[in-house]
Amino acid sequence: MPLSILIVDDEKHTREGLATALEGEYEVFQAGDAEEAFRLLDAEQFAVVLTDLRMAGKSGLKVIERALQMPYHPVCIMMTAYGSVESAVEAMKRGAYDFLTKPVSLEKLEILIRRALQERKLEKENITLHGRLDKQFGFQNIVGHSQALQSVLEQIKQAAITRATVLLIGETGTGKELLAQMIHQNSPRARGPFVAVHCAALPASLLESELFGHEKGAFTGANERRIGRFEAADGGTLFLDEMGELDISTQVKLLRFLETRTFERLGSNKPIHVDVRLVCATHRDLAELVAKGAFREDLFYRLHVVPIRLPALRERADDVPLLLDYYLRFFAKENNVTPPKLAPAALETLQRYRWPGNVRELRNFCENAVVLKRGGEISAYDLDPKFTGATAPAKGQAGPSAPPDATRNLLSKEENEKRLLRAALVEARGNRTKAAQLMGISRRTLHRKLGEWPELDVEK
Repeated sequence: MPLSILIVDDEKHTREGLATALEGEYEVFQAGDAEEAFRLLDAEQFAVVLTDLRMAGKSGLKVIERALQMPYHPVCIMMTAYGSVESAVEAMKRGAYDFLTKPVSLEKLEILIRRALQERKLEKENITLHGRLDKQFGFQNIVGHSQALQSVLEQIKQAAITRATVLLIGETGTGKELLAQMIHQNSPRARGPFVAVHCAALPASLLESELFGHEKGAFTGANERRIGRFEAADGGTLFLDEMGELDISTQVKLLRFLETRTFERLGSNKPIHVDVRLVCATHRDLAELVAKGAFREDLFYRLHVVPIRLPALRERADDVPLLLDYYLRFFAKENNVTPPKLAPAALETLQRYRWPGNVRELRNFCENAVVLKRGGEISAYDLDPKFTGATAPAKGQAGPSAPPDATRNLLSKEENEKRLLRAALVEARGNRTKAAQLMGISRRTLHRKLGEWPELDVEK
């Protein structure tokens, strides 16, 4: 269905000539004065309103005011034979997209309408995208209720609304970039850009140019000017991941930026001022790097304004079942399959596992399980040996209690089977049928195992 345009002009031959030129591409409506235009605006939804300025009765400025009060906000373009600066300024103040003088060039008008509609489309897409980002990075979407996680979220909420530099400290896979995006999306800069740079992914020779940009001819291969990430993030947030990998030269330029909010492109001595909020992250101990001389002490204190430590997954074991359920459902929906179910013994084992890769490792496990199981049940016997050979959570951490032998770093297959079988029998209160179901094995297999290890039978 073609987009509709309303042409408002008290000169009949002018509006009919414009209508004839546009009706091949658009659905065109005509109004001879402001009152007729008001009636059409109430009855139809227009993408563009093209109105004369000087008309008998109410002027085109009133048409623009009325059009912009409509819930769909059409693009308004003013036409007038009196192409004075004052008229153009007034029309733009009232919300007109642009201004044309009569006699109107049809070629210019068609180009102007297409450009206006394209910009309006991009504006709507931008609003939709920001709405999705607001929802995606809202605090309500964080999975977990452990005290360790809630404490971090509270700090994030407090820091997000400020301009302060934030330093996120945590192991690989703890969600540092996700929380950096949450800081941005819940800040006054949410409508500005969010630019992320992984400092460890670039060699030192390229990182400085990537961050600050360079001029043409600044070094061999610099064939044209390049805008750096700091300029790209102007008005928004720059996220620097793995800060501990910065070389000393880049640290000096970063320190200067934090002190002056200016920098220079490589090959230039002209300072550039940008309005950028810095969020940094590292899995390394920066204080230790300072002591070794690998990180500048003055930069450390500049970055250490709002330090937030992210807990490892083993420190929030209570959240493991919630995360497993969330990601199993997430990947099942993504692959259009039924999510697999975790047998109680399997869930207990996964909750006891230390997850050295943290949430990233848990996501990978869930995606793998969805692909391979497709709606089936995951028993303890289906788990990779690394899970059943895991250590128990450290003292004081949440999670189910484990038998004494679980404190060892590695267990034999037989010891793991004994431990899981005993746990299933205890949970089933000696009911062998139920214990077999919990283990994901047949009752016959359970009887055979108890014949081998009679000391496990809780009925004995």
